Amino acid sequence: MNATIDPDQITERQPTKGEVPFYRENGQAVPRGVKGLFRNLKWWASGILLAWWHLGPFLRWDRGPDAPGQAILLDMAGRRAYFFDIEIWPQEIYYVTGLLLIAAISLFLMSALAGRVWCGFLCWQTVYTDLFQNIERWVIGERTARITFERAPTSVGKLAKKSVVVGAWALVSAACGIGVTLWFGDAFQMLKDIFTLEAPTAAYVFISIIGGFCFLLGGFARERVCVYMCPYSRFQAAMFDEHSLIVSYEAWRGEPRAPAPKDRNFADRGHCVDCKMCVQSCPTGVDIRFGNQLACIGCGVCIDACDQIMDKFGLPRGLISYDSQVNLEAREAGRKAPGIKPIRARTVLYAGLLAIVAGIMLVSLLTRSTTEVNVLHERAPLYVQLSDGSVRNGYAYKILNMVREDRTYVLKTEGLAGATLEVVGGKADAAELELKVEKDQVATYRIFVNVPENVLPGRSADLTFVLTEQGKSGKPIRSKTLFAGPDK
Repeated sequence: MNATIDPDQITERQPTKGEVPFYRENGQAVPRGVKGLFRNLKWWASGILLAWWHLGPFLRWDRGPDAPGQAILLDMAGRRAYFFDIEIWPQEIYYVTGLLLIAAISLFLMSALAGRVWCGFLCWQTVYTDLFQNIERWVIGERTARITFERAPTSVGKLAKKSVVVGAWALVSAACGIGVTLWFGDAFQMLKDIFTLEAPTAAYVFISIIGGFCFLLGGFARERVCVYMCPYSRFQAAMFDEHSLIVSYEAWRGEPRAPAPKDRNFADRGHCVDCKMCVQSCPTGVDIRFGNQLACIGCGVCIDACDQIMDKFGLPRGLISYDSQVNLEAREAGRKAPGIKPIRARTVLYAGLLAIVAGIMLVSLLTRSTTEVNVLHERAPLYVQLSDGSVRNGYAYKILNMVREDRTYVLKTEGLAGATLEVVGGKADAAELELKVEKDQVATYRIFVNVPENVLPGRSADLTFVLTEQGKSGKPIRSKTLFAGPDK
């Protein structure tokens, strides 16, 4: 005799008590739509992140004539990065290291305070997976309808709906790829070029790669990325302590679980009615009743689902709660919960490290030089002895002007008495030279230094170039190099 199966009761294979399976065998989760505080927070977080992601490149910032007008721009062709009034050059790549450190420490601090709030609300995998799942819901229907739809035989109607869903995923993925691309060029011009097919081939390749991964990971891999691919789930517990806020099931109150009594009498049993709404609403298919698991991303929609059931039976909310272990244990023991404790050794340490790294970066940005110099001694030949007996050395002298205005510098030497300077194509035998550098450019000069032979102490001596900006009282830039001469 074949029993009738209610699709609404279909869930992933549930573990026996005390068992938490590492690999889920029955495919991806099919989450049920719920309403509540945490679901609303996910909507708001997704909306803000997607709006920033796609509209951020269109923010303008006036840097003067002949300068990019995009507020945030990663100009690969020009080898610059712009962040409002800050311009980062390739040799300042160490700022990227600082940003990565800030991001990592911020994640640690966020986790210590509020558990996996990043995974549940802010991660791009979460945002796009949630969007793709809701597209399925809007086109096909709720969880029961989607399960029935997938099990139904192939038909014209099924293919049509599937085409609509996949087509919508493709459009969202293309928008994701285009959104990423717009951060690497002027957004208005690039968007026009993309849709008129005038953009460079590299742009379309980049869009295809980013959009393709969005389509694959958000549409098909989904929670498998969080459970099996993302390393964060593996070491998250190391950042938690007993005061970290995490999603937890209050077993002392919910057990022993059983189907809802017809008379609604919960006197001699737990409040959990084993409806599995918490499992059905979970985007990763976790049964939170078996404790904290690496697959739980901490989004809290199971709390919304459970609270609705508690309201239905007139029971107190919070059977599944977003709280700390200390508070959970206090309620279980019948004591007053101590509440949230954000200031503790772990969070102070993370906040202190964050402040130190951010402070170092800020001081570095505020005090960084707007001029950089590179000196290269010519090696073929190392020196030339002139007819008057003096010794000449040649140097490639590069000046990087990192501001958007033309500047004039004065170059002289220290360390060797009687040294004179000569610039190819300009002044010769001078005690100092005037060197002009155009705005936001690198100027390369070939400099000769002539020194009387009797001044040289031996085969080599130290020579220092001193560069100062004309008309400015800033700190001079000293570049120590070698001056070669004949044996004595």
